[in-house]
Amino acid sequence: MCALVIGIYAYMSQSPIWEPWESWSPGAANAPYNLLVQGFRAGQLSLKLDVPPAMVQLANPYDPTANDLYRETPYKFHDLSYYQGRLYLYFGVAPAVLLFWPFAAVTGHYLLHREAVLIFCTIGFLVSTGLLRALWRRYFAEVSVGVVAACAVALGLASGTPALLSWAGVYEVPISCGYMLTMLALVAIWCALHEPERNCRWLAAASAAYGLAVASRPSFLFGAVMLLVPVAHAWREGKRMAVPLLAAVGPIGLIGLGLMLYNARRFDNPLEFGLHYQLTAMELVSRQFFGWQYLWFNFRVYFLEPARWGGRLPFVHNIAVPPRPAGYWEVASPFGVLTTIPLVWLALAAPLAWRNRLGQADSGLRWFVSAVALLFGLCALTVCLFLSSAFRYEVDFLPTLVLLAVVGILGCERVLVDRPAWRRGARLGWGLLLGFSAAFNLLVTLEYYSYTQNERGMALRDAGKLAEAAAHFERAVRLKPDYA
Repeated sequence: MCALVIGIYAYMSQSPIWEPWESWSPGAANAPYNLLVQGFRAGQLSLKLDVPPAMVQLANPYDPTANDLYRETPYKFHDLSYYQGRLYLYFGVAPAVLLFWPFAAVTGHYLLHREAVLIFCTIGFLVSTGLLRALWRRYFAEVSVGVVAACAVALGLASGTPALLSWAGVYEVPISCGYMLTMLALVAIWCALHEPERNCRWLAAASAAYGLAVASRPSFLFGAVMLLVPVAHAWREGKRMAVPLLAAVGPIGLIGLGLMLYNARRFDNPLEFGLHYQLTAMELVSRQFFGWQYLWFNFRVYFLEPARWGGRLPFVHNIAVPPRPAGYWEVASPFGVLTTIPLVWLALAAPLAWRNRLGQADSGLRWFVSAVALLFGLCALTVCLFLSSAFRYEVDFLPTLVLLAVVGILGCERVLVDRPAWRRGARLGWGLLLGFSAAFNLLVTLEYYSYTQNERGMALRDAGKLAEAAAHFERAVRLKPDYA
């Protein structure tokens, strides 16, 4: 099943979007993360990219009318951060440090964004599957291998990651990296809870992994509270808290201080990641990016609003967007997970995993599920407070929610082990939920793939490459006849 899922990932990642880098040829060096690496290697924190003198002289470079020339062809500065004559990435720095820079140093070539997303998603999926195997072997030995294989499919194809791969540009790089690092942090927390003799080592590893996740996606910050779960477990067991607490806060604290220094050197503000200085279609210098006024709207679009369905490919269409609150920015194809990925409802069955267990047999399981639930809740809350929404943002919390649903499936299998008829009925139920959820994720990738083909065709048409543009338009129409 892992091979099947990874094969699907590899196939989906072959769709280039309309970016000017296509391979490990010199063109790949123009990818934003590779420009950042070139800047690092040149001893600077900004991109290795020249700013036109006329742009430096603009009275207000953040005015969309004034900077429109520089956001489009030939400069393509759209969504880069501009500050005091230099261009920066507001996207997290961790992918550059963990993958793009080492890859360039070792191979002498540059990595495409979509290749990086494939690597991050594949590692994240394999780590989550390893976690599934650990859960199965320790707590659910009575569950059949077929059920566990189905759970692996859920982790790989119902978690929103397929959509990242079909639309794998610069935006998806930090999201996929954050997904991988949170899975690694959860594995380390699992080991900290189940290997008391090496508790502090694993807790320090979890802290480092999650600190790097924050360096990739600052929206993960409040989810770091989950690192205190093994500390609370140690306290509950009557052990000393000082060393586990230091292991939990030390590495992530050091990484946080490094991020603050990085931001201060770039934007003269340790808490500024560059969002306010984006070159985009709206001036953002004075905007408030997070607010409670966005909570209900985002909760609706992320959890409640169903996709609209049609009778021809790709069958899935965007939600009907509710009225937006004042000051809201953009709605970029989010979907309500409770209605379009119904498998996640099985997260409510997670407590069945420790039902009727004797003594302390379920202690580590309960604490671990609590850590996963805490991570899901805090990350979902953070995303719901943001002034923009997109399906790719859901990957900040959806994989952990699917992991809770998988625990619910294992719990159902365990409590019904002596009731074969009930168990068959339950399998039919969650099997249908899994099939629908995976199918929805795959259909969304068709929607995104057709969109990328259409946009790629328009970019080639504007460049005068009409034959190549026509080929992309034909692919778009085959998958989505509405583009005719």
